[in-house]
Amino acid sequence: MQTNPFTLSFGMEPNQYISRFSQTNEVIEAFTSENPSSYVYMITGIRGAGKTVMLSNLCNSFSEYKDWIVLNVIPDSDILKAILAKLASKKETKKWIVGAKIDLSIFGIGVGVSMERETVYDIETAFEEILKQLSKNGKKLLIAIDEVVNNEFVRVFAATFQVLIRQKLPVFLLATGLYDNIYNLQNEKSLTFLYRAPKIMLEPLSINSISRSYEQVLKISVTDADRMAKLTKGYAFAYQVLGFLYWDKNIKKGLSKSIDELLPEYDEYLESYVYEKIWSELSPKEREIISVLSEDEDKKVADLREELDMTSSQMSVYRDRLKKRGIVNATNYGYMSLKLPRFGEITRRWV
Repeated sequence: MQTNPFTLSFGMEPNQYISRFSQTNEVIEAFTSENPSSYVYMITGIRGAGKTVMLSNLCNSFSEYKDWIVLNVIPDSDILKAILAKLASKKETKKWIVGAKIDLSIFGIGVGVSMERETVYDIETAFEEILKQLSKNGKKLLIAIDEVVNNEFVRVFAATFQVLIRQKLPVFLLATGLYDNIYNLQNEKSLTFLYRAPKIMLEPLSINSISRSYEQVLKISVTDADRMAKLTKGYAFAYQVLGFLYWDKNIKKGLSKSIDELLPEYDEYLESYVYEKIWSELSPKEREIISVLSEDEDKKVADLREELDMTSSQMSVYRDRLKKRGIVNATNYGYMSLKLPRFGEITRRWV
């Protein structure tokens, strides 16, 4: 029996994956051009939108280029020290560090050298010197940070990164994060350069692509595949959950579960894995808006304002915030709707 090609695990690239070709190519072309148009890209979107999977896919793509070194670091520890430690542990880069007489042992990193030059006492300068060595040897460094937050480690790294790219040193940054976390980070006085950094907002996957995937992988009719795809609304995690459940029940266990019979468990996974967390991060007023929106597929903003007794300016603020978080759709002028599949049906039980 084949392994289920869909997964419920966050952060790993599933066997069944719908690529975001245009956005992926945008980053690759920007970073690999002779004169890079940007040295940083921020990938944002709602929980479960596929940020980590896209980051992993990009890192894998850059790893295939012989002149690129790709390092993944976490935002909750000393990022600069982690980068130097990782570079010192790589055979190729370690020889350049030693050859350039850069003593990292002073920072608690196991590369000590016999010094014939003035000792570098701060970690930022050490990083700069190493990047100069990479540049001399025709190498480029890509730093990947998943789920970036506004903490001291990230702020210090970002400030250092800004200085390094001003010198046109070969260092690039890919970071993923929730909208609020990226917004808070770029609001720091010393990090306003992040406002100008290109941002990729992960929109829903193509319904047609999801339908074709379900039809081919699950061996189901076009009608059933279309219905399942529409039930996901293009939400990446929902695509994985519904595919996982259908495979698990009807292929692995040999049952004959209809799509409707899968919905209770589908709702349960969406609720416990993602929606409870999203709901907990909403303000009371945002929850009110969601509750009213859950009653209609598409609701007039004017009717929503009247029902909630809100002014036009108040509604604009909340609509913009919910839209940027990836929770509501406001593409039809004068209307709002919920973007996440079955979010209304699930959250109605909580109020």
